[in-house]
Order: sequence, then C-alpha cells, then structure tokens
Amino acid sequence: MGQITQMLAQLREGDPAARGRLVELVYTQLRALAAFHLSRQRRSHTLEPTALVHEAYLRLVGNEKLKWNDRAHFFAACSGAMRNILTDHARRRRASKRGGDAKTLPLTNTLAATPGETINIVSLDNLLTELAALNERHARVVEYRFFAGMSVPEVAEVLGVAPRTVDNDWAMARAWLRVRLSGSGVF
Repeated sequence: MGQITQMLAQLREGDPAARGRLVELVYTQLRALAAFHLSRQRRSHTLEPTALVHEAYLRLVGNEKLKWNDRAHFFAACSGAMRNILTDHARRRRASKRGGDAKTLPLTNTLAATPGETINIVSLDNLLTELAALNERHARVVEYRFFAGMSVPEVAEVLGVAPRTVDNDWAMARAWLRVRLSGSGVF
C-alpha cells in the first residue's frame, strides 16, 4: 500500500493528524494538477494554482462523508472538484454585469475533430451532466481523461474496470459529445 493510500485510510479511521500529513504528501501533485487545469483557461484568469488547490482540498477533505479508496481515487476526486470550481467561476463571470461570457476551452486532439477547436466550458459541463444521466461511467471517463489528463490504465484503476472498457467508453462518449456539440452551436 502506498503512502498516500495509507494516509487516506488513516483519515477514514478518524486520525486527526492524517489530514496534515496528507497535505504534505500531495500538495506538489495537487499544484501540478491545478496548473494543468488552469493551462486550459484564458491567460487573464483570476484564479491562481495555489487558490485552486486550497479550494479543492477544502471541499474534499473538509467533507467527512467522502471516502477515497486509494491514491488514484483521491486525485480523480480532486480533479473533479477543480473542474467544478472552474466551471462555477466561469458561470459567475458570465453572469457578471461586466458583460463577461463563459470561457472557451481548447479541445485536445483526443476530443476535437480538428486541432484548435474550442468549446464553452459551461456548455461542456452541462453536456457532461446530461451524459452522466444517460451513462455515469462514460461521463466519468471523459472527466478523468479530458479534465484530469489521466491515462487509460489510471482511469481503469479508479473505475475498477478493464482498460479495454475505458477505451470503449471513451470512444462512445467522444462520439456522443461530438454529435451534441456540433448541434449546439458551441463550436
């Protein structure tokens, strides 16, 4: 069992010192994950990686109901929290009186038909919510692959499925998103 997984187990068991030890172990990795998420945002984004890490960590570790099985599960949850924070931030910006609009997000070649395509991050979040209602696992695969940048084996580990299943889910989810995105006018 890895050190992070051990800390998560201690946290589940109610060890009050485990939270501080966990922060020391994962902070650098969470900062890199936040930088990854922010690299897909506009250059003038007001959130800094440190603030994104702190907000995500507080949302997750402060919630006593959440339990993580292992390191991969924890980092997938952190990535999801960061995505939610950035989406909420984009929604607030869009609703502001300054006339702001939701952020467009460059799509990687794994999701886009042509390089350089962009999509409104709020629209993508709405579509992922819709996809989750149809197939929760497909939505998780998109979230972990696209937003967290996780590999197929990492996603398979978090979801407890075979890598081939992740490949199939990824292909189906991308096809579904392409159809929905092309018909929505968000490209």
